Amino acid sequence: MELILIWILNAVALLVVAYILPGITVASFGSALIAALVLGLLNALVKPVLIVLTLPITVVTLGLFLLVLNALVFWFAGSILKGFQVNGFWWAVIGAIVYSIVSGLLSNLIPS
Repeated sequence: MELILIWILNAVALLVVAYILPGITVASFGSALIAALVLGLLNALVKPVLIVLTLPITVVTLGLFLLVLNALVFWFAGSILKGFQVNGFWWAVIGAIVYSIVSGLLSNLIPS
């Protein structure tokens, strides 16, 4: 039950990001649900592999390259889904940061 609630809150966070940033569009709440699911799967499956592969760059940049990885995963999700669109790399960077902040704030609403 808690996992479904987190999924819905992440979809709401994605809608908030699309409302705030003009370079990110979400067609509907259903598209936001699918995009939140795909983002979650990419963050769970693909991102750890990317972190290991780019570990030297991450160490040299003192961890700032992780922002680039977050943006690339966000941008990739926008490029493979029909109802979720990211209009460029810099919109992906800003969108990934805002999405992380908003979803973190919304997940704090769930009692542990």
